[in-house]
Amino acid sequence: MIAVLIAQFLSALADNMLLFVILGLIKQQEVAEWVTPILQQMFLIAYILLAPFVGAIADGFSKGRVMLLGNGLKFVAVLALLAGGNPFFAYAMVGVGACIYSPAKYGILKEIKGEEFLVKANALMEGSTIAAILIGVVMGGWLADKAVAMGSFTLVIALIAGIYLLASLSNLLIPKLPPLHRKTIRPAILIKQFIIDFKILWGDFAARLSLLGTGLFFGVGATMRFLLIAWVPQALHITDNATPAEMNAVVAIGIVIGAGLASRIPLRAAHRVLSAGVGMGLGVYTCLVAIGLCGGLFLVPLNALLQKQGHELIGGGHAVAIQNFVENTIMLLMLSLYIGLAKTNLSAMTTGMLFGLILGKKLCKTICKHLSKLFAISFSEVVGQACLMKIAYFSYLLLSPISK
Repeated sequence: MIAVLIAQFLSALADNMLLFVILGLIKQQEVAEWVTPILQQMFLIAYILLAPFVGAIADGFSKGRVMLLGNGLKFVAVLALLAGGNPFFAYAMVGVGACIYSPAKYGILKEIKGEEFLVKANALMEGSTIAAILIGVVMGGWLADKAVAMGSFTLVIALIAGIYLLASLSNLLIPKLPPLHRKTIRPAILIKQFIIDFKILWGDFAARLSLLGTGLFFGVGATMRFLLIAWVPQALHITDNATPAEMNAVVAIGIVIGAGLASRIPLRAAHRVLSAGVGMGLGVYTCLVAIGLCGGLFLVPLNALLQKQGHELIGGGHAVAIQNFVENTIMLLMLSLYIGLAKTNLSAMTTGMLFGLILGKKLCKTICKHLSKLFAISFSEVVGQACLMKIAYFSYLLLSPISK
């Protein structure tokens, strides 16, 4: 388990450093504001296009070696960037590696720790991931500013390549577990099986709850990250790379705490974290850390719930691949909405307000059509309120006196 956590920490650290370093690199090229979210979309496309295949790869081979393949592809992508390659295509290749890596890293948890300790294992995984995000975004922003000052990004990119190499070496320390399922890798069969697996997983209420809950969580979060990056220079008149990176990192502190608290929640009580989704909207008015804490409580049990249901219904690797497909499709759609608004040359403050209004109206209607009531609580109302209040907070932030 320790080797898995070390490999995950290093890989996630390099992922987040790389994002802000590349953002700093393309910022030097003076591209339009709406171009920067396309970088994230390039990363997400692999998760959508390769979703039918990565689950079979994760379940058909030793998961530790699949993780090694994913980190190896990331390492090669950064080498290509170091050699002067296009940053958008290099980051897309990193997305391919991450797409292969993800089902294996989550699928291996149940094989190592078993169902009884699955929530705790997820908490450790999410805690190490968010800790890596926290450190990675701060270091990425800081290193991007240093690279600008030096007039070259070569040393910074080489450092990130070295971290990916260490992550790959850490994967070699993971025990070589036997494959869970030996399945064919023929594309046509895998696509057909993916559709069948998707229907099975979507038909299970608990799995559907987890898919939509985590999808909305990441979709809104990914969009707000870029909205915050656009907001900082307009509202605070600060044009460096470190400040928006540090502001993004603040929320991660709370998520680490929330992930730790979530390790005490038994899997049978995973549905109770929906109230934390509401807290994601309420807590942020007093402290950004509160949204992270509620986010950790919200995310970890839902991930564990999906792994349990997915392992029983279609296999752990396949379930995580479908989860990635749903989450990244939602993220891609939300980023596309943001890009469309940003292309109108409106201010970040106005864009944030419009994004909240459009998303709140359309999204809540869609959720209500597909979700039934969970005990005495309407899941659609809980998630809808959480998203609306989270968006309302950012609208408040963007229109607050500090922006004047």
